[in-house]
Amino acid sequence: MIKRINLALQGGGAHGAYTWGVLDRLLDDERLEVEAISGTSAGAMNAAVFADGMGRGGRAEAKRSLEMFWQNISKASQYGPLQPSAFDRATTGWNLDHSAAFVAFDMLTRMLSPYQFNPMNYNPLRQVLENSVDFKRLEGCRAVKLFISASNVKTGKVRVFKSGEITPDVLLASACLPFLFQAVTIDGEPYWDGGYMGNPAIFPLIYGAETPDVLIVQVNPLGCDRVPTTASDIMNRLNELSFNSSLMREMRAIAFVTDLIDDGKLDSNQYKRVNVHWIEAEKQMRGLGVSSKLNARMDFLLHLKAIGREVADCWIRNHFDAIGHRSTIDVKEMFL
Repeated sequence: MIKRINLALQGGGAHGAYTWGVLDRLLDDERLEVEAISGTSAGAMNAAVFADGMGRGGRAEAKRSLEMFWQNISKASQYGPLQPSAFDRATTGWNLDHSAAFVAFDMLTRMLSPYQFNPMNYNPLRQVLENSVDFKRLEGCRAVKLFISASNVKTGKVRVFKSGEITPDVLLASACLPFLFQAVTIDGEPYWDGGYMGNPAIFPLIYGAETPDVLIVQVNPLGCDRVPTTASDIMNRLNELSFNSSLMREMRAIAFVTDLIDDGKLDSNQYKRVNVHWIEAEKQMRGLGVSSKLNARMDFLLHLKAIGREVADCWIRNHFDAIGHRSTIDVKEMFL
């Protein structure tokens, strides 16, 4: 029996390779069909590559396209200065905290804006995207509905770009960290990373897709083991809180509406009851600092992919039967 789901993919730089692993495992199961994907930042790129591959050649091509995309990411960074030092590899595994280049880069971005240190607005991701996705073909692709979020710098509102509107600029806008890149202008409006206002946005999946089942692939940990005390740890935790805040607000709204529907205070024919599912790897991801999001070494990306496949496999085994019937997390307990 084929079951349809919608996917909500968070951003997280190189940590998006974990989502690659999740998608790779989901594609192995022919009982699952993806109707729509809402993605932000790295999640947006995974979504576009997934949809382009599905439209070109189905599951096998989607798997191949995702692998090629992450290989291209690694190749684009292999000669760059942001590499883990020998001490990093020996002590922290995948972080870049003791890399002289990362320390210098971190200080530079605190003192100068990208308009100053990168006046030509060079972004290596543009070439990677253009080599990985046929945007002309993607424009007409209807194999999977896409919803890509970016944050309007001036209005503070989230803009959701839909299938037929996805361009390299849209994906770069969704992944535009303002300390690293100049705002991306689309239709005369400047955009920053979509994670500030929707990481990822859930409402497009509620109103723009038929299936009520939304599977959220969490990249950024919700909790932490201890109070951060160093400057880098504090910044890392602030980033996690910031990029999870919009998602948590939407989850609270979903819980509120679900209660009203269950209590008969809202007409279920007019309001959609959402089945929420969740894939996470909090234990594995908590040990990764913010600097590791810039680590695109292939061994690290494959490590993250393996984690993604493992947790996705566990989720399928434990929760497949619930798809189409009920949520597999207690939204109120998690978010209220």
